[in-house]
Order: sequence, then structure tokens, then C-alpha cells
Amino acid sequence: MKNKTFRFALAPLLALMVLAGCATAPAPIAQPLPELPQAFAESQGAWTVTAPAEAQPRGAWWRSFGDAELGALIERAERGNTSVQAAAARLAQARAVLRSTEADRALQAGLGAGAAREAQRGLAVPPTTTLSAGANLSYELDLFGRLARASDAAALDARSREALLQSTRLLVQAEVAQAYFTLRALDDERTLVRDTVAAYRDTLRLTERRFAAGDVAELDVARVRGEVAATEADALALDRQRSRLEHGLALLLGEPASGFRVEPAPWQTALPRVPAGVPSTVLARRPDVSAAQNSLLAAQARVGVAQAAWFPSLALTASGGFASNELSDLFRWSARAWSVGALLSLPLLDGGRREAGVANARAELDAALAGYREQVLVAFRDVEDELASLRLLAEQADAQARAVEAASRATGLSETRWRNGLVSQLELLDARRSELRNRRQALQVRAAQYQSTVGLIRALGGGWGDAA
Repeated sequence: MKNKTFRFALAPLLALMVLAGCATAPAPIAQPLPELPQAFAESQGAWTVTAPAEAQPRGAWWRSFGDAELGALIERAERGNTSVQAAAARLAQARAVLRSTEADRALQAGLGAGAAREAQRGLAVPPTTTLSAGANLSYELDLFGRLARASDAAALDARSREALLQSTRLLVQAEVAQAYFTLRALDDERTLVRDTVAAYRDTLRLTERRFAAGDVAELDVARVRGEVAATEADALALDRQRSRLEHGLALLLGEPASGFRVEPAPWQTALPRVPAGVPSTVLARRPDVSAAQNSLLAAQARVGVAQAAWFPSLALTASGGFASNELSDLFRWSARAWSVGALLSLPLLDGGRREAGVANARAELDAALAGYREQVLVAFRDVEDELASLRLLAEQADAQARAVEAASRATGLSETRWRNGLVSQLELLDARRSELRNRRQALQVRAAQYQSTVGLIRALGGGWGDAA
């Protein structure tokens, strides 16, 4: 009779277990992805939707510039940059969270031992001591995929952190390259300005001799002296700018600014050409786009985790060991004890906690979708900006080269006419100022071409080819 009563009481529990085994958690609602343009406005490449490719090799893209010193600086930055180190630590943290999440799906086992002394109140019996030792096993059946989805979400989070590490590395590499090119442009500009100072000083010496001979007025001497002093001030300003830029480069490398030095040198770095029709599929390698896509997929998986909270959980437990009042009898076969059990739990009233969990997960999914859309749009904007800049800078460089040639010719003619007494000194000074201005602008345009090339490499996620 007792067995029948026990089976009768257990029947609803068994039925619920069967229903639970047949049920499945609803899949998260699919969210629409952003509409993507078919091609770059500045290129003939077409866009296609591809899987995240943050782990795809990008190569040492800086080698395309053919500058050994640039490569050495980037390698030092990869070892010492603090932002890269912090991103690597966050990746290690995400991987540890993944291992912790996966551990929830594994068999749990433990050993235990204990001693208890007990006296029963009101009974004339001496206190007794109970010794115990044994092992415990537990395992949660993932009936509705809650644990699997949580593990998938943690894995996607780890991939997102890996992509962000790649993004940080690419950012640091690009910033080092841009700072280096700015430094080299300043070196050339400093040389140009100091050469102009030397030319002005030659003119000043000649003007002073003419003034001593009574051929020119003191006003001419004062004008040349003013030009010499103003140009020297420009040279000192460039020295100050270079010093600050050098200190910033030391920070990128993770080195003290006090002992860091990049020796001035001629700017002989090659400028790589962007091939026509860069395929926009290379944006799949862009780390921040991959990170945003993985975050979106992780948020979608967490919607499933939140929905699975509506279904029961089933845990299997087992324990075995020995218990005895005497230490000498603890491990005898007669002192053995064991138990096997199953625990099925289903919260009925929780004050709306599960509904709030699902709403929160869906809100996180909406936010991740918006972030992914924005990152894709930012990526296309960055590429379009740099492609347009390179096209227009190439045209500007040609125009500026013609301006430099004309200004140089004008300076030569003015100097010849001035030495022959055909024009005033004011015309010569004006010609030299015009030539210096045009030459400096030409250097700035060239520097902008290098900056935009590096910017395009970063916008594309690390170059436009496997060998980049």
C-alpha cells in the first residue's frame, strides 16, 4: 500500500519530467540587419555580407611603405603599448568567464569529511560522535539549452574581445605610422625653413654691404633683418612641434619620453598605391565590425537564456561514503552510506523577475543591433572618406607641384633682376616668401597623402590584400 501511495505521489513529477524533455525553448526573434550599399562611391568593389573575419591574417601592412625604422617602431609599440596590454588582459578575462560558463555544463564532483558530536536533551545517554567521509556528484541536465546558450554567448563575448584586441593593435600601429610620417614631414619642413634662413642671411650680408656703400637705404636692411628673424622663429616653432610629437610617439611605444629619440633623417618612405576596385568584402576583417557582430550574436543567445528560465531545471545528484561513531570503523563495509536523487525545480511566482529578464535581454539585443548598424555605417564612412581624400590629394599634389615650380622660377628671376638693380628688394622678398609658402604646402599635401593612406589601411581593417 505504501509503495502504491509513493508511486501515485511521484506520477505528476515523472509526467512533468517527460513534458520537460519534449519541450524546447523558443528561438530568439530574428532581427533585421542593416541595409548595406552595394559598392563604395570611390571604388568599383561590391559589398557582400560575410562572416566575421577578425582572426584573418592582415600581415605586416607597414612593410608596403619600405621604411625599416617605421617597422621597428611598430614592433616596439606592439610589445610596450599599454592600451594593447589592457586589451589583452580584457581578452584573458573574457576567456576565463567562458571557461567558468562551460564548467556549469560539466559533472561536478567533490570530496568531504566531517565530525559531529551530539547529545540528546532529556535523555540519560552520553553524547555521541559521528565521523563521516564520502564523495558527492551532481550534474544538471540542459533540457532547454539554457547552459548551452550561456556558453555560446560567453564564447561570442570572448571572440568580441579578441576582435577588440585586434582593433586596438591596428589603432596603435596606425597611430605610430601617422606620428612617424608627421615627424618625417616636419624634418623636411625644418630643413626647408632653415635653408631659407640661410638664403635670407646671404641676402642680408649683401644688402648690408650695399648699404655701407650707399647703394640702398637702411629700410632695405631692416626688411631683410625682419625676414631673417621671422623665418628663424618659424624654424624654432617647428623644433618645438617636433619635440612634442616625439614625446607622443614615445607614449605610443610605452617608453619614457626622457630617453626616447628619433634622429632627423630625409623623408624617403615609399607611398603605396591603392589598387583600383578594392573589394568592400575586406571590411569583414575590420576588427570593430567583427566585434559588433559577435556582440549582436551574443545578445541574441542571451535572449534564449532568459526565455529558458520559464522552464524547469533538472539536476541529478549522487553521494556515497562512510559514517561511523568510531574512527577505526569508519571505512568498514558495514559503515557505508549512499544516496541518489533527482531534483526538478520550476519557479511559479517570482514577482515578474523572469519577465524582466527577458525584457532586459531583448533590450540588450536591440542595443547590440543598433551598435552593429552604426559600426557598419562608420566603417563605410571611414573608407569613403579616405578614398575621396586620396583621390583629391593626388590632384592637389599635382597642382601644388606646378605652383612650386612657378614660384621657384619667379624667385630665380627676381633675384637676378634685383642683383642687376632692375627691381626693388621688396619684390625679391615677396618672391621668396611665396616660394617658401608653396614648398611648405607641398610638404603638407605629401604628408596628408601618407596620413590618408594609413587611415585607409586602418579603415579597411589592415590593408587591401593578403600581402599588405
